[in-house]
Amino acid sequence: MRKRGDESADGRQLEGRYANYVEVGSNAFEFLLDFGQVYSNSENTLFHTRIVIAPSFAKKFMRVLKTNIAKHEKIFGDVCREYDAG
Repeated sequence: MRKRGDESADGRQLEGRYANYVEVGSNAFEFLLDFGQVYSNSENTLFHTRIVIAPSFAKKFMRVLKTNIAKHEKIFGDVCREYDAG
C-alpha cells in the first residue's frame, strides 16, 4: 500500500483538477463519475475527468466521503448547501 503524497505509485506527479460539477451513471458492473466545471455565464459543462469504479468501491467511497464531510464540518462548520438539488 502506498502512502499519501503528491506522487502516484509509479512516481509521477499527481495532477489536481478542480470540479464544481459531477454526473454519476452506472450499469450492472461499474459506476461512472464524470467531473467537470460549469460556469454561471455559460450553459455548457466542460467535463475533464471520468472515474470508473466497481459498485462495492462506490459504496465504500460514499462512506469515506460522509465520514470526512462530518470531520470537516466539526472543524469548519456546516458545509454550504446552495448546490442541494432538493
